[in-house]
Amino acid sequence: MKRVFQIQDVDDLSKVAKAIVEELSGRNVIAFHGTMGAGKTTLISALLGFLESHDTVTSPTFAIVNEYHSSLFPRIYHFDFYRINKLSEALDIGTEEYFSSGDLCLVEWPERIEELLPYDTMVVEIRVISSIEREIILDYSIE
Repeated sequence: MKRVFQIQDVDDLSKVAKAIVEELSGRNVIAFHGTMGAGKTTLISALLGFLESHDTVTSPTFAIVNEYHSSLFPRIYHFDFYRINKLSEALDIGTEEYFSSGDLCLVEWPERIEELLPYDTMVVEIRVISSIEREIILDYSIE
């Protein structure tokens, strides 16, 4: 199943965040695809706001993983695999353990670790339409 959202403003991201949470259906891994600067971290920040997290969201580009908390999820892990060059680097930080923990895992640059993603991963694709407009596609079908 797919849902498509046309985003004209950052404030529109709350409806996307709501849809993501509504469609999780037991999944705990969400893969965010998009070019550099498309708004992956911004959408994740909106999602964490919807999940009632009071943590400051930053891109974990150098740390690779950040941990957040919310009243709805005790632990939320935010990954940025942009700097991963080999799958073994992702394995070394325990990616498989994070994914199988049941904790919510939000993954930027998932194409770098595609083989490690669970079969039921929700896919979020962000397409840049203009400097302010985005098209966001949620794919939560299980293939």
